[in-house]
Amino acid sequence: NIQVGTQSISPLMWALETCSLDAAKSIIVDLLTIRADRDRYYFGMDILFDRHPDVLKRLCLEAPGLMPTLLDGLIWRSRTTENGLRRVNYYIKHLLQDVHGDFAKNIEWITDGKDLEIVCHPIVSMVTDIVWKRVASRTFLVSKAWFIVTITIFILS
Repeated sequence: NIQVGTQSISPLMWALETCSLDAAKSIIVDLLTIRADRDRYYFGMDILFDRHPDVLKRLCLEAPGLMPTLLDGLIWRSRTTENGLRRVNYYIKHLLQDVHGDFAKNIEWITDGKDLEIVCHPIVSMVTDIVWKRVASRTFLVSKAWFIVTITIFILS
C-alpha cells in the first residue's frame, strides 16, 4: 500500500487508474511469481485476492489486455518432464470462492467481458468444466426433468 495523507492506495489499482499498464503488468507478474528461501515459499496470490477481491472485474473493465497475464500467473508448470509429461498446478481457489467462502462472481465477470481469448484460457476452461461437471449439470438436469418427461410423453402419444 502507498500512504498518501490519510488515504491508502494499492500500487496495482493506482497503476490501473492512471492507465500505466506496463507498471500494472509488472506488479501482477511480481505478485504471482513463486519464490522460496530456506524456510518457506512465497506466492502473492492470496495477498492479491484478499486486498482486491474484485481484481478480475477491474481488469475485465479497465485493462482486458492484462487478463492473460493474471491467469497465466495462476498456473505453475514444472521445468522438468517425467515420461514426456509436465506437472502443472492450477491455483483456482480464488476463481471459485470469495473471501466469505461463497461462490465467487469471477467467472461471471469473465463471461460478461465477452473476450474469447480469456474464456478459452486453460484455467478458465478448467474452472468452468469443474463447476459444470460437479455442481451445475445435476442441478440443470433436475430442473429440466419435468420438461423431459412431458416432452417424452408428448412424443410417444
